[in-house]
Amino acid sequence: MPPQSKRRSGSRPTPEDISLQDTVIRIGTRGSPLALAQAHDVRRRLMEAHGRREDNFEIVVIKTSGDRIQDRPLSEVGGKGLFTKEIEEALIAKDIDLAVHSMKDVATELPPGLGLSAILPREDVRDAFISLNHASLEEMPAGSRVGTSSLRRAAQVKFLRPDLEVVGFRGNVQTRLEKLASGVADATFLACAGLNRLGLADRITSAVEPTTMVPAVAQGAVGIEIRDDDEAIRDLLQPLNDEATALCVTAERAFLKTLEGSCRTPIGGLAELAGGQLTMGGEVLSPDGKERYRGTRTGPAASAIRIGEELAGTLLDQAGPEFLTRLKAF
Repeated sequence: MPPQSKRRSGSRPTPEDISLQDTVIRIGTRGSPLALAQAHDVRRRLMEAHGRREDNFEIVVIKTSGDRIQDRPLSEVGGKGLFTKEIEEALIAKDIDLAVHSMKDVATELPPGLGLSAILPREDVRDAFISLNHASLEEMPAGSRVGTSSLRRAAQVKFLRPDLEVVGFRGNVQTRLEKLASGVADATFLACAGLNRLGLADRITSAVEPTTMVPAVAQGAVGIEIRDDDEAIRDLLQPLNDEATALCVTAERAFLKTLEGSCRTPIGGLAELAGGQLTMGGEVLSPDGKERYRGTRTGPAASAIRIGEELAGTLLDQAGPEFLTRLKAF
């Protein structure tokens, strides 16, 4: 029997460590119920893929700026990086071995030395309409209040129903459901994926088709980030990667990056793969919902990045050269 591996805190496991059953792999995550559910799912998949025990993995909860700041919209305090910055810092410092993220929260430019190693199979990409009194957005009476913290959803609601009032609605899934129950708003939108992962699918009043509200880029996808030079962890994660989801997310993130997208820009994008062909649909809106530009692009799956970039270029051509400048005025 090989000797037990003793790894000092902060050191990177070697390939030899990875092969030992008592090596503890540290999984970094936010502490919200949804983030923890995703981290536990990654641990379960690793256990099944490698025949490991639960105690071979440690889930390390890291509080992010996005978790601490709850009184202001994300667009006012730094955007996407708020939910990943501290976790990525822990990864760089070797305090954790891998980080689990909701891909919609991950910036298109990663810190130097870090990369995405695996994307899990995608959950339901759609937005969920949730209301105690109304069956759908279309059926809400004029003047009703829709709560959301998402600039994309707010702009889409304003475009589809300019007669409704959009109110700020921050917090995790449970907090937003509690706000809805207390009457802060008459309806809200959450990702179907998150509700499904939390066992809360019964709270969905109706799922909104992407043709009506294009989802956030990478919505429903969970990604695993590692240090680029950590070949041992990369090999460990290889069985978890879903190639079809990874290709779709790659196209969507290229689309977002070309549009200079962040939490300050109302952008939706969704790629789908069928028969080796990738079709990317996307839209960009003004925050007040008065302008919306849409398009689609199809091509070989191997050209995912180019498809995303070309679709972004098409929408920018539609919107005109001053559109992004106008966005900064909001």
